[in-house]
Amino acid sequence: MSNSSNTFLGILAGTAIGATLGILFAPDKGVNTRRRIADEAQATKEQLAKEASNLQHTIANTVSNQKETLDTKIESLVSDASYKADDVISSLEKKLNELKVKNKKLQKS
Repeated sequence: MSNSSNTFLGILAGTAIGATLGILFAPDKGVNTRRRIADEAQATKEQLAKEASNLQHTIANTVSNQKETLDTKIESLVSDASYKADDVISSLEKKLNELKVKNKKLQKS
């Protein structure tokens, strides 16, 4: 996870804890306090779900971009290898022809 995500989750957790403690120590009826805690918990749950969804989209986009980059690099490597293989084959064919010429000269002698 990135530092900004960690920071945001820390702030969110701190806010939730602070709000819960504030409600618990506030002079109010138990029913009202429990309702506020439940409301705060629901809001925190929704915020966490939203952040998880955003994080999931960010990770999916990053993976997709990295896959495209990897595919491009692989394609480039295969292309380079193909050109190098052609160069090696050409060089070997040239050497083979030279050896055939030398062999013919040796056979004539």
